[in-house]
Amino acid sequence: MRTFLLGFLLFLSSSSIAQEARPISAKEAQQVVAAIDAFLYGASINDVQAHDKFWAPELTYTSSRGTRYGKAELMQGLTEAQRLEEGEVTAWYTAEDVELKSFGEAIIVNFTLVSTQLADQTRETFLNTGVLVNRRDGWQAVNWNATRAAPAAE
Repeated sequence: MRTFLLGFLLFLSSSSIAQEARPISAKEAQQVVAAIDAFLYGASINDVQAHDKFWAPELTYTSSRGTRYGKAELMQGLTEAQRLEEGEVTAWYTAEDVELKSFGEAIIVNFTLVSTQLADQTRETFLNTGVLVNRRDGWQAVNWNATRAAPAAE
């Protein structure tokens, strides 16, 4: 009985501190979407600085291939990248169906990442989820998950 009572009290105390989503101001929403758009533009042109600005130092990134790593490893993979002029880009990355949820100081972002190949306009889609926090230099991702989207039903 004492174990049950202790468990019940722990449950009550943990549920009382659980945060519910708070409304996001229009300004916050605009800033977060702008940060994502700027990052995706930078990713499209292989801009290493766009990656460095967007990913927080304590990032945990889970790729669509099922591997998990931090910012240092992610940035290491970009060391050979040559920044492209807009006319040299072969695929543009964009965000669709953006959904924002705010919990305390963090904003959860869910969206469909679309990679559009310019040669034939084919689209590859990923379901992305990130946790962003506002820092001095803007919104940064501290956690990111990318999942390859299932093929569309025909």
